[in-house]
Amino acid sequence: MTAPLTPPTPPHDDSSHQVWQAPPPAQGPAGGADEQDGPGMKTELREAAVITVAVALSGVLLGLLWWWLAPHVPLVGDEVDKSWVVYLKDSEGEQAIGVDGTFTLLALAFGLVSAVAVFLLRRRGGVPLVVALGVGGLLGSLLAWRLGVWLGPESDVLAHAKAVGKGVTFPAPLKLSAKGALLAWPLAGLLVHLGLTALFGPRDPETAYPQQP
Repeated sequence: MTAPLTPPTPPHDDSSHQVWQAPPPAQGPAGGADEQDGPGMKTELREAAVITVAVALSGVLLGLLWWWLAPHVPLVGDEVDKSWVVYLKDSEGEQAIGVDGTFTLLALAFGLVSAVAVFLLRRRGGVPLVVALGVGGLLGSLLAWRLGVWLGPESDVLAHAKAVGKGVTFPAPLKLSAKGALLAWPLAGLLVHLGLTALFGPRDPETAYPQQP
């Protein structure tokens, strides 16, 4: 006697209980999450170059204001034994300190204005932007210093004394004695920009974690 043939049991179809999830969208270098993070590095470098040039060129205005607002240091020439000597008319005057102070205050104001302008132009900030603001401020200070000296009184004080005559008061060349004032603009710009970014800059979105079953 042969045993009855039992047909094989069909496989259990549990497709209705399976959960299919679509694969996450591909995030390439030109799209996806990179677009949410802001412009690419090339765009940031271009913006940084433009900001550096613009901030540096504004040093022309700083130089003009320094030349216009800085106090004059009075000098007097005299002829002793057929040789000319030049000395300060007011040995206790503070005009020389006022020249350095005027440049420093103007540089601080330019640092404040440039930092606010750059922040309003691009609120996201970034390392290239901060570097551009600092480098541009330093170049602008150097340009303003050299422009003010060039526009100021004649640098050859002996020739100037001979030209005006003995005992006649004439202004001393415009000179920046405290070279540390050249750092006032870049330092003020960096500090103000970092403060504005920390207070009013965009915040990074919080990471959403998947719910655990």
